[in-house]
Amino acid sequence: MDKILETVMMSPHSRLVKQGILRRVVESASQPLDSSQCMAIFQVSTKLFLTGNSQFKRDAGLEVLEAYAQHHKLEFEEFFNVRFVLNLLREGYGPVGRQSPLIFHYLQVGLLLVANTPSTLNLFHMVQIEILRIVCERPGPEVCEQLARLLNTCPQCAPSGNLQTVFCQQLMQTIHHFQCQSQNDDGIVTFLERVTKTSSMLQIVWRTNMATILPSLKELFIIISTPREDTVTSNTLASVVQYIPLELMEGTVRNLTNDKNISDAQMMTAICRMMDWLSWPFSRNIDKWVIALMKGVASVKKCVILVEVTLAKIEEVFQKLFYPIVREAALSVLSYLLLSFQHSPEAFHLLLPEIPPLIGRLAAEESASAQLCLQQLVELVHCLVIRFTGFPDIYQPVLEIIKDIAVPSEDRIKQILKQGAWTPQKPNQVALCHRLTPKSETGKTGLINLGNTCYMSSVIQALFMSPDFRHAVMALKNCDLLPVMGELQRLFAFLQHSQRPAISPDKFLYVSTPAWFTPGSQQDCSEYLKYLLDRLHEEENKSAQIVRGRPSETSGSGSLIKKLFGGKLVTHIRCLRCQNISQREEDFSDLSLAFPPPSYHVEAFTISPFPVVEGAEPPLQSQRRVPSSPKGDRRAGMLDVGGVPVETIGCVNNAESPHLSEEPECSSAASEDDCMHSDTSFSVPDLINFFLMSEIMAGENQYHCQICDSLQNAEKAVELTRVPHYLILTLLRFSFDSATKKRKKILDNVFIPIVLKMPVRNPSRQVDVVVHSGSSSDSGHYYCYAREWSSRGAGEVSPKQDASADDSGVEDHWFLFNDTRVSYSSFGSVSNVTTHFPKDTAYMMLYQKRATRRREPEDQNVSAALNEGEPLVKDLIEAVRKDNKLYTQEQERGVKHRAALSPSAAQPVVWLRKTPTQDHGLCGK
Repeated sequence: MDKILETVMMSPHSRLVKQGILRRVVESASQPLDSSQCMAIFQVSTKLFLTGNSQFKRDAGLEVLEAYAQHHKLEFEEFFNVRFVLNLLREGYGPVGRQSPLIFHYLQVGLLLVANTPSTLNLFHMVQIEILRIVCERPGPEVCEQLARLLNTCPQCAPSGNLQTVFCQQLMQTIHHFQCQSQNDDGIVTFLERVTKTSSMLQIVWRTNMATILPSLKELFIIISTPREDTVTSNTLASVVQYIPLELMEGTVRNLTNDKNISDAQMMTAICRMMDWLSWPFSRNIDKWVIALMKGVASVKKCVILVEVTLAKIEEVFQKLFYPIVREAALSVLSYLLLSFQHSPEAFHLLLPEIPPLIGRLAAEESASAQLCLQQLVELVHCLVIRFTGFPDIYQPVLEIIKDIAVPSEDRIKQILKQGAWTPQKPNQVALCHRLTPKSETGKTGLINLGNTCYMSSVIQALFMSPDFRHAVMALKNCDLLPVMGELQRLFAFLQHSQRPAISPDKFLYVSTPAWFTPGSQQDCSEYLKYLLDRLHEEENKSAQIVRGRPSETSGSGSLIKKLFGGKLVTHIRCLRCQNISQREEDFSDLSLAFPPPSYHVEAFTISPFPVVEGAEPPLQSQRRVPSSPKGDRRAGMLDVGGVPVETIGCVNNAESPHLSEEPECSSAASEDDCMHSDTSFSVPDLINFFLMSEIMAGENQYHCQICDSLQNAEKAVELTRVPHYLILTLLRFSFDSATKKRKKILDNVFIPIVLKMPVRNPSRQVDVVVHSGSSSDSGHYYCYAREWSSRGAGEVSPKQDASADDSGVEDHWFLFNDTRVSYSSFGSVSNVTTHFPKDTAYMMLYQKRATRRREPEDQNVSAALNEGEPLVKDLIEAVRKDNKLYTQEQERGVKHRAALSPSAAQPVVWLRKTPTQDHGLCGK
């Protein structure tokens, strides 16, 4: 029968004739045959199946083999023995190689035919060992697919006993080495399917023996946590994740994050590799494992890992939102990264340039996944704009794109911002974690936020941008007895000469923070500045006393702080009964300007007998309001009172949650009950005039007149007799509401003039400004607008020059300082910030006197004091030089470190076509 079958199949007869003969051969399988005849049939049918040159011949060989093996089981067991199968697996069959799919298909058929016979135990054991050997040889996905089919069909072939753990570990390594060689969609899909089938072999073993799962996961972690510079990393291990039971996640993550043998570098590498797996479209639960692992790292306070991973990978995760098939998992991870990274806006800001294109793509893609992603993305944007206020220049384009999309409620924003923010173990720990970004194009250096220290950063940048003060501080000698001034000098030196994009003010924070300030909590920048100036003045005073060897009441009168920030005012009180006038002179370093009440008009108050600020609006009438917008209003850009141009520095406080709070309180998302609005707008001269308005002291506030020797009604007025070289103005925006028992913020816009003339004997002033915004004085965010003033002329302006001529001699160089970020800005941005961001309001202003041709004695004294010093001391020059060298070395190490985390080292197994109308479709890398 075997000869007939072989002859007919090799003959040129028609297929119909061959089918007839084949049917007769198969039907005769039930007839008795001797052993030699059976062996001959098995050999011929095997040859037809493995070497047949057509599908018909291979199918014929298989049909005959199965028919005769079923009727002659003992003979087939003898034929399909250990030696024969071992030879097939190691040598192949004639021209058919040992890794041919035909070999594994044939083994599958043969093993099924002998599966239930007790004499085949040795055969299955041998196959188990051979399968392990094949896996250890790192075969490609085609061979592994055949192995997977073999194990699914014949579970007895799966390694057993001690071999199971080794098999799973070796299979992990094999999958890790898979590489997709195809560039077309069909080839990529085939590759993905083969990898998925290969990974299913792990599930087969894990189901039979759950004890093998944890050793397998350890091997998986070793693979993905080991940096590999010599090979290309593949994302194929992502296919394994879907088979890991979720109930093991908590324990596995806890063991990993508490394992002292796992370094931070290994953990970072592992998490980054898992984020790369989000590109794998046919797997589930990857996002759950990524988030669980990052939460585990957060629980052990390893914030360095979280910062590094987030900054290295968040842009890649964001790009995956363009691809529908992996969008859901990518959005889950992206949301966690953004909402957990609440100590700094750095991660959010990395995404800002890419948000508008994605919004456009999602809006054009008419699919449920796109609309859901769009809604969640817009929610995230609104939440993070509120969380990280103070960046109007970069937020405005994004907010313009999403202006027609529903804004989440304030309660919803609060709820979202409370989700999952991790807290560093130490407030200054995050200072060591920032990405090595290039220095700002402005050439200016930023300050690292050490945990709600923006109030300090804004003040420091404002003082640094005050050139006379900066020059005087940097020129000081022998600061050993001046701990605060010495650290300020060092900080200024680094701001001036450091090559770093931002520096840490940790030492200055330590020596300059008031004892009553709570570390990690937001503070009032005005209060901090007052305290700082007092400390600096006291230090100079004390140092002068020590040098003289005796106390002196006037030893501090010539201090640098006194010369630059000291002003004088006189309070006049006139008894309305006897007309006697008493006077009291006071020193001041700042003026606190209250907002006029709604009833503020000419008839309501007695005008001060002293000059008001020229160029300001007259007292407000109920019918006449100051324009609500500075656009087109000359006064907004230049208010000339016979005065001079000023350099404007602004701190803006946007309400946000404290950086380090476990449950951030989002003040910007607070109820509007925490704020007070009115339709009235004011200018700085308006508020100064109100400050100088006379006040009637009557009722419970009567004045005790010494002449009358009784309480009398009186008129009180304030006169400025000397305005300091640097005039600090603070707007009293916070008031206590006795009805609600809460402090409320006045959100009225205030026009900030570049030029301001004060009503004093010497009125010419060059000015700096500080600004504040937000809903709460004890939370929020400060940022600083600063103007770098320079004159095209000789540096002096005649008091007789008008505003227009004065303006033409001033170069308008504006900067926005916001912690580590420094960018160019403009006076238009300062003027209009409240228009676009209502809670970003002017708070504190620092005006600097500008020189005139007619110098007053006090101005000459200041100039002399500023010219006494020499350039930066040698110790500071050396310290900056060493730190710049260290920074260069850090950059080099950072480049190598991030290269290991770079996606360029990972093969993009699959990227999805950016089609707005379909949720599927694959393309090559």
